[in-house]
Amino acid sequence: MKFILNTGRTIRQGKYIENKLGQGYAEETSLCRIHPLDLLELGVEEGENILVKSEIGEIVLEVLADEGLPKGMVFISYGIHCNSIISPRTHGTGMPDYKIHEVEIFPTSEQRKTPTEILEQLGGVRYAGN
Repeated sequence: MKFILNTGRTIRQGKYIENKLGQGYAEETSLCRIHPLDLLELGVEEGENILVKSEIGEIVLEVLADEGLPKGMVFISYGIHCNSIISPRTHGTGMPDYKIHEVEIFPTSEQRKTPTEILEQLGGVRYAGN
């Protein structure tokens, strides 16, 4: 099914902003909020994983029912998961369009990746610490 992707920050995300590679931040930024009736049409239950595809890429996210969203719109918090499917085009403004991306969503049995796994997939190197 096709949806309009809206992105932004959440209060819970702000709680974990100082540790973007931590568990809390990773969980919040790997959620896709969607209207419960859209979940029914997709045949997906809250807590299951979905595959979100855009013209830029695709990412696996956990789905969360949200009656506050209009049907046909999904919300993902800013973060590495969201940035994996947002176009880098800025139309000369210096800021990507975080509110108007068309995405397709499919049920999946694939597992979500952590922010570290996504960064490694892009060529990053895991920091071993001291």
